[in-house]
Amino acid sequence: MNRVAVLGGGVAGLSAAHELATRGVDVTVFEARDRFGGKARSFPGPSDGAPLPAEHGFRFFPGFYRHLTATMADIPDGDGGSVADHLVAVPEMRQALVGGGRTVPTSAPTTLAGWRDRVADLFGGQDVPADETAFFTGRLLQLLTSSEDRWEAYDDVPWWEFVRAEEMSDGYRTHLAYGITQTLVAMRPERASTRTIGRIYLQLLQDIFAPDRDADRILDGPTSDVWIDPWVAFLEDEGVEFRPSTPVRAVESDGERVTGVRVAADGEERRVAFDQYVLAVPLGVARRLRTEALDAAAPSLRALDDLDTAWMNGIQFYLARDVSPVGGHVALLDSPWALTAISQREFWTDYDFDAHPTVDGVLSVAISNFDAPGPDGRSAREHSREELADAVWRMVRDHVPELGDDDLVDWQVDPALSWDDDAGELRNADPLLINTVGSRRHRPDAETECANLALAADYVRTHSDLASMENANEAGRRAANVVLDRLGVRSARAGVWSFDWPAFVEPLRAQDEFATQFGLPHPGQGSDVVWSGYRRLTNGLR
Repeated sequence: MNRVAVLGGGVAGLSAAHELATRGVDVTVFEARDRFGGKARSFPGPSDGAPLPAEHGFRFFPGFYRHLTATMADIPDGDGGSVADHLVAVPEMRQALVGGGRTVPTSAPTTLAGWRDRVADLFGGQDVPADETAFFTGRLLQLLTSSEDRWEAYDDVPWWEFVRAEEMSDGYRTHLAYGITQTLVAMRPERASTRTIGRIYLQLLQDIFAPDRDADRILDGPTSDVWIDPWVAFLEDEGVEFRPSTPVRAVESDGERVTGVRVAADGEERRVAFDQYVLAVPLGVARRLRTEALDAAAPSLRALDDLDTAWMNGIQFYLARDVSPVGGHVALLDSPWALTAISQREFWTDYDFDAHPTVDGVLSVAISNFDAPGPDGRSAREHSREELADAVWRMVRDHVPELGDDDLVDWQVDPALSWDDDAGELRNADPLLINTVGSRRHRPDAETECANLALAADYVRTHSDLASMENANEAGRRAANVVLDRLGVRSARAGVWSFDWPAFVEPLRAQDEFATQFGLPHPGQGSDVVWSGYRRLTNGLR
């Protein structure tokens, strides 16, 4: 048996272990925490007769997630189905503003009027001038018809600049330039790559308008209960050995190969050695594990210093009654900290809330911008955990008038956030990679130059392109394929799929591929000249 160590038990590490173990490889997973699943895990919250369920943040499974859901379909749920059966479609979302907003269905329109209304709702409706909506639509059409070479060039263009947000109205910036970029993926549009945001925008739009897809899905119970714990149980049945509460302290190398790792368990540190290693730890941990010898063996690790992170963490509010402002996610578009919320209780239909006599609702809120000033001028990271919960609750109440202070029973802030007295601000143990301009060239491939080291993490270069559970799963699949090739295992490799472009744009993408070979601009770039002239003319008439 070929022995493989997977260093890190988050979604990427578990995905690599899954693909290896189901092909007969001997796998051991080392995880620093006592629970597996990384940022996707659940953990015990405050006690109300029994510990309430809490999570790093709410889960979100858009229709374009293909790698992750394929793995979930392979995991038995213990009741004759699979974990994928616990994904439920979310019928609508709300774009909330203080004092207003609109509810948008997430299913595909079935009439021409429905298509017209859906496009208007998604692109800001009356809050965005019609000419700006038309310009933004043109930007998306340019992306949709761009060749892959053109897409690589977009990695060096800030989204803010590509959509010309600085020239536009406040409504345009709120609904279109910011919108998805902050509330769902914690990226600042001023710094984020057009390649990443553009691809996510197009994939989400395709989900919304495709009749055979569910644009938005969530799990029907706490994540660990219905996904992570059954996954670990399945992998144990496949022979995987799990070592929780066993952080990796060092990766030893002779400058050519990994010779062993040092792990801590039960208060002692010891050395273990395997044939192959999959490094599946967060970015900050990977940086700390690097040494001169390891960098010499795998020079691509040096580029990790050029990657950037941001914070996206959650708060659960436990309510005396189940308050569901909408049947899905609520994007608080004008909240200073880019909040998104969802009523988990509405979808956790099989969870036993009878064990919690004072709680009948769970509202999960994700904070995507910890740097912007809040109502009192301080950023989110300058608030203590208690102050943070209070400030977020007040923002949510402003956007969800159905809520009152009497509804709040308790709360749980993500334990990754801790207060640092010396610095006078929060610290975050789980920052999130963000795709800043030009960062793709620094993201390493799953296959390193080191003959017995592969990488599986959300910062690995993939088709998915975004630091997410989908990206982590794809990275885990890629790392497993690297190991299988190196071990000479004779079995089918783990599936890896690229973005499925609509068939009608393929001739236009091929045409743009021809244009890029001769250094010609995309035809859509000519709209910049027309738009600039139009804005100068209209501004002069105002």
